[in-house]
Amino acid sequence: MLQTALRHGLIGLLLTTPALAAPNAAQRGKAYARANCARCHAIDRRSESPLKIAPPFRTLHQRYPIDSLQEALAEGIYTGHADMPAFELEPDEIHDLLSYLKTLE
Repeated sequence: MLQTALRHGLIGLLLTTPALAAPNAAQRGKAYARANCARCHAIDRRSESPLKIAPPFRTLHQRYPIDSLQEALAEGIYTGHADMPAFELEPDEIHDLLSYLKTLE
């Protein structure tokens, strides 16, 4: 009986482990921000932006409703200064990055 209970417990653990290990949208968005944005922007709740004119991500919601950034990210963000590269995100990347930005509000 104990072996059966242990077997069922092990099977249940094995079935739930992949779901626990898979990163959620906000985690993927943070990873994207770390890889593509952190060179200039502060992407967390405390640090200063390495490039002083780059707004910290934690303040973006004060300038723009986060959901309104979806279209800009899809069409490509272009700024008037050379330090900000032009880029376009794929729909999944947009979803993930916006999910992460919402955690900073």
